[in-house]
Amino acid sequence: MKQRLGAEALGSFFLFATVVGSGIMGEKLAGGNVAVALLANTGATAAMLYVLIAMLGPVSGAHFNPAVSLVMRLRGDGAWPVLAATILVQIAAGIAGVWCAHAMFGLPILQLSHHLRDGPGQWLGEFIATFGLATTILLTLRHRPQAVPASVALYIAAAYWFTSSTSFANPAITLARSLSDSFAGIAPASVPGFIAAQIAGALAAHWLERRLLPAS
Repeated sequence: MKQRLGAEALGSFFLFATVVGSGIMGEKLAGGNVAVALLANTGATAAMLYVLIAMLGPVSGAHFNPAVSLVMRLRGDGAWPVLAATILVQIAAGIAGVWCAHAMFGLPILQLSHHLRDGPGQWLGEFIATFGLATTILLTLRHRPQAVPASVALYIAAAYWFTSSTSFANPAITLARSLSDSFAGIAPASVPGFIAAQIAGALAAHWLERRLLPAS
């Protein structure tokens, strides 16, 4: 239990710090070109995801994401109290990663985002992003478990660009990004809609996988 929570904390810290930190760095260096900033954000996030999943997957499953942890619980992994503790650790360590990113770049540590991300198109984007992420994990685990790190990293890299929301696909990181008024931020008022879409997408992926490939 301690090893699992420790791995989730370490992974969430570095992943969330990467998302926010690379967004800050990309925006500083892009000279106002949002596409270049997003490209930098994409590359850093995908690279870090591969490293963290390869490194910590054998310890905790490398979720770093309450939606993924929920799907794995529904598949019989762990117990409900373990899920609750895991989600708390993911959120707390992720927020610490965001604050560390602010400190590294000399920004105020405590912030609230003003970047509104609202509307049916954004919510649909988050549903699709999370549905695709969970499906990628579930089906790759079935057929090529050794390919999960690369598959997840490549999926997120693609989803940054093909979804209207730039693929948060993670309730914990959505909460944490509301505390950063940076390139990667999301206004607190936009958080509930994103999280609802993410949970719905994850549950839809779980439902689909069970019907495509029922357990033996």
